[in-house]
Amino acid sequence: MIKFSEIKNSFLISLWFMFLTFPIMVIRVNTIENTIEWRWNNMIFMGVGSFFLSFLWRYLIERKEAGKKKDEIGETTEIPLTQRILEDRRFYVPGLIVLSVLIVVFPFVFSSYQVNVMTTALIYVMLGLGLNIVVGLAGLLDLGYVAFYAVGAYSYALLNYHYGLGFWAVLPIGAVLGALAGILLGFPVLRLRGDYLAIVTLGFGEIIRLILENYNEFSFGPSGIANIPRPGFFGVEMSLNTAIIYVYFVLIALTLFTIFVVNRLQDSRIGRAWIALREDEIACQAMGIDKTKTKLTAFALGATWAGMGGVLFAAKTTFINPASFTFMESAMILSMVVLGGMGSVAGVIIGALILILLPEYLRGVGEYRMLFFGAALVLMMVFRPQGLISRVRRTYKFEGCKDARMQELRVKGE
Repeated sequence: MIKFSEIKNSFLISLWFMFLTFPIMVIRVNTIENTIEWRWNNMIFMGVGSFFLSFLWRYLIERKEAGKKKDEIGETTEIPLTQRILEDRRFYVPGLIVLSVLIVVFPFVFSSYQVNVMTTALIYVMLGLGLNIVVGLAGLLDLGYVAFYAVGAYSYALLNYHYGLGFWAVLPIGAVLGALAGILLGFPVLRLRGDYLAIVTLGFGEIIRLILENYNEFSFGPSGIANIPRPGFFGVEMSLNTAIIYVYFVLIALTLFTIFVVNRLQDSRIGRAWIALREDEIACQAMGIDKTKTKLTAFALGATWAGMGGVLFAAKTTFINPASFTFMESAMILSMVVLGGMGSVAGVIIGALILILLPEYLRGVGEYRMLFFGAALVLMMVFRPQGLISRVRRTYKFEGCKDARMQELRVKGE
């Protein structure tokens, strides 16, 4: 039922928005003719739009609160359609068949531009899955993840420039160097957590970027490194279009490998140790889990995928410079993990695809595309803060001893 107080509040909010946007939306000065144009219709649109949006916002907030109350009294809440489909085993086989066909056909149906965009999205899928180990599973807030990304990219560029090493030779080297950088970052921050850890990792990312920007003898400074070769295939000469398609399929293979490894890791002993560390660090240590080893393993394995992603990025773009590895890259990768659902492999994949593809395909609406993009993120974080696909928390229940012999012994003991 609609309450009068809600209508009144929405009306006051619309008046406030009309007042705030009056100089921008209503007044337009013509500097050529020295006249002022009054656009009152814009103010009316702003007032009506803000009124309905405010009313809709309040309605959605009320539904969210009602859902929380249902959870408290033990009623089940509705599971989102996306999560229901992904958790339903009946959709696995046909879904995988359709997805496999789309993946294979995609580069031959769409233009090279679309293939390049999808290749970039797949690189960010790898980066998101790597950061998901650190943030989603281990609960370590890392704001300098782009530093490991830069280590991988410059590993390929510099080793190729000085020693002529190819892509396939440098790919494992970039992964190892990324892991070493993760361990170097992990040792000083073993005692830190929360905001303090985030600040230190942010500083580490900026240190790496500034070194690459100012150490001209080592990294060629702001001018960067050009003419980085793309991945080869047994020395076969490929045209530009063929090379783009080949890089796309290389990314598909490495992305599938990443999904397999990360999925196996989170179900392993070390994965359960990461989750225990995330939930309660003190209880985790009290249960006998080596906190130092667990944290270092999370940083090292997360940075491994960033190093591989950096090598792939350098091979795809054939040019790198420090401007490609700013803090905004770390923030974007972290947004993918949070939006998709921390700890959820499928959620991180969907979050990465949305955050990379959505701004690209909204270029048609010009300057309003980032406005739509930001509004979608705000709505998502308000009404689904656990992410698109939240990881199901495992629960264990002790049902007692079912062995008849043990029951008999228990009775005799009494």
